[in-house]
Order: sequence, then C-alpha cells, then structure tokens
Amino acid sequence: MAKKNRNNLSYIGENIKKIRQAKKLSQADFSQLFNLARASVGAYEEGRSEPKIETLISIANYFSMSIDALLTRKLTIAEIYKFNRLNEKLDEVHRSKGEPVKKSPTVKLIRINQYLNYIVQRSNRDFFEEMEEVGLPATFSTADMAIEMNGGEMKRENHGIHHGDILIAKELAIAGLNKELGEVLTIVTESEIFTRRLHEVEGAAYVLTADDPGYPERRLDRDEIAECWKVIGVVTDHIPRPMQTEERLLRIEEELRKLRK
Repeated sequence: MAKKNRNNLSYIGENIKKIRQAKKLSQADFSQLFNLARASVGAYEEGRSEPKIETLISIANYFSMSIDALLTRKLTIAEIYKFNRLNEKLDEVHRSKGEPVKKSPTVKLIRINQYLNYIVQRSNRDFFEEMEEVGLPATFSTADMAIEMNGGEMKRENHGIHHGDILIAKELAIAGLNKELGEVLTIVTESEIFTRRLHEVEGAAYVLTADDPGYPERRLDRDEIAECWKVIGVVTDHIPRPMQTEERLLRIEEELRKLRK
C-alpha cells in the first residue's frame, strides 16, 4: 500500500471507505453514483491515488457534509449519520443496482454576504443567472433555493439551525401562509432576509418566533413580505450535543459494556 501524505488529503480514502460502508454501498455502487471507475474507488481507499476536486465536491454535496470535514479528520460513524440526518433515505440507486443514477438537483444559493444584493436585484434575470449554484441530495428535488443561515436565533441548547448552515427551501405563495403554522420560514422583505418559525396568523399579519427564547417575536403585515421560503431541509456539519435523554442512554450503554467485560 502506498504511504499516505499526511499533509494532503490524508483522511479522504479512509473517510470514503467509512461512508461507503455506513451507507451499505459496494465499491461498484459508489463508483456508479459519482461516475467513477470501480478501480478508482479502491485506489482512493488504499491511498494509491486521490480524487479530483470535482469528485470531492460531489461527494460532500451528496452526503450533506462539508469538504473540510471530509478532508481534515477521520469521520466517525455517528458523524456520518448526523451529517445526513435530514436525508435518511438513500436514492433508489442505493437499493436497486439496475436503475440509472439520477442527476442530483441544483439550486441557486443566497450567501449571507449576498443578502443585500439579492434584495435589490432579485428581479434582475442576469443577476439571478450568475448566482452560485449548489448540488442537493435527490430527496430534495422539490427545492427552489438554498439560503445560508445568518444568526443563531433558530438554535436552542446547541440543537437546531446554526449560523452558516445551508437552508434548503421551497418557495411559498404569500397568500397561503396561514397553512404553514409551526413551519420554519425564510422571509425576504424590502430591507432584510431573516429566518423564523410561523407562530400565529392574525388577519393579514403574521407573528414569527425564534427557537431561541432570547430573541423577540417578529410581526409582519402581508404586504411587507416580498418572498417567502419554507425550509424543508438543512445541510450542516455541526454535531449537536446529546440531549438529557440521549445522555442517559449513553450512560446505560457504557454500564452494559462494563458488565460484559
């Protein structure tokens, strides 16, 4: 086996193998998924060659993880499932080798530093065409937009949506928002873009709240909303701290392991 260069993509081969095994994919399945030669996957896992940057981007996008995490440390099985917790079902290609690979959908991405430009130029076709695009897991084929989360108001006790997470969103008709009570929405007005949960509808006014109780509620009239996006998924590389119930389960598992020794 070739010696791995610890200063360059040192963990990529190990991580590809771990992801593949966690998702119950053979090397042939994995190679088909990313249009690779089967031998290339084996070479990556054994450290004899390294994937192209385009392949790395495709892998990171498909499994909803950051390229940084993929490259710079050994991923655990728990991390792999957490990265993909909003996309638990695999594409049909994972379950039926005879079916062709479906091309992953792509949508435009609104970065935090582009919020103001988007507000001002969202009706400009040339601006829209030049916006950055991102690939999504096939289960989000109905998505219309990706939006980088700004702020921590939708996070509580390290759970929820973190600053910098990518929100996968579907556009909603403003007139139908009364049907979306309890849903997380990203709102575009003439002056800002923000994300809140729809708490209440009072006539033509909407009350939106943060998951973090430290943030005040927002109240908007219907005519103040320029666009509304329903968040249907989140791409994140944050591993949440276990909640109290999960911590108790972990302690029980540890005690059982001790008893087996």
